[in-house]
Amino acid sequence: MMKRVFCLAMFLGLSCAVFAAPAGGYSVTKKIPIAGTGSWDYLMVDEAARRLYVSHGTQVEIVDIDSLAVVGSIPKTAGIHGIAIVPELGRGFTSNGQTSTVTIFDLKTLKPIADVPTGQKPDAIIYDPATSRVFAFNGESNSATAIDAATGKVAGTVDLGGGPEYAAADGNGFVFDNLEDESLVLKINSRELKVEQRWPTAPCKAPSSMAMDRANRRLFLGCRSKVMAVVDADSGKVITTVPIGDHVDATVFDAETKMVFNSNGEGTITVIHQDSPDKYSVVETVKTAPRAKTMALDPKTHRLFLSTAENGQFEVLVVGQ
Repeated sequence: MMKRVFCLAMFLGLSCAVFAAPAGGYSVTKKIPIAGTGSWDYLMVDEAARRLYVSHGTQVEIVDIDSLAVVGSIPKTAGIHGIAIVPELGRGFTSNGQTSTVTIFDLKTLKPIADVPTGQKPDAIIYDPATSRVFAFNGESNSATAIDAATGKVAGTVDLGGGPEYAAADGNGFVFDNLEDESLVLKINSRELKVEQRWPTAPCKAPSSMAMDRANRRLFLGCRSKVMAVVDADSGKVITTVPIGDHVDATVFDAETKMVFNSNGEGTITVIHQDSPDKYSVVETVKTAPRAKTMALDPKTHRLFLSTAENGQFEVLVVGQ
């Protein structure tokens, strides 16, 4: 790792301090071919079970993230968009856009448990540990369906007043969601199932992706106006923006390395370092592949996983140092 040495002359001598500069050097290290054709969207890492869930057309592909081998699939999830996992209950949840349902499956056997009706075309889906509820964000009904993770019953519906994109939960009873067309971030009370705040994201336009630094209460919004916006999760204030690539669709935060990654449909990842909660610097731009715009992080190995199709071959890209 590169180092910068700063020396400060003091009254009685010379004092030197050594600060570590953020390391780049990320690249595509492997491509995992996966059979079949069809669309793709979100990926999800189960760090404890060492599995990667990959949406793919009408099913979920499952990859062992240590051996990088395809180890299974979950069929009959038509128009699959996203995957949420609840390890403490041994359950996973998929958002199925074509059938307007969420499929609940067993994390060990991968067998389906139940299908739960949602609003129209559920897209992003996340788990809120504060309420033990799964939230499916319905792209065509401008709402979010809250599902009790243990019982599989619908707990209620939140009217969002606009088309939702990605979301994040703070673990304290609030869920945040982008309204891309409105350039807003919503603060949702996940217990009372109501929108408490609607915050403008200017100068960020069309916020698509989201990640959260829970410890410092910072939201990272990937914006289609080619910036990442840093937002205070308590006040809604846009603290700063950082330039990123075109057509961002996923943002992830590595809490250990303090790196924020934005995957862009142009075929790049913009790597940003969190110098402090309010200061950020671009480390590098990593070349991936065209349309590789969704992404997941393995916190253990700090590797990234992206999905795309090149020359008709669907594949998962592995990015690391």
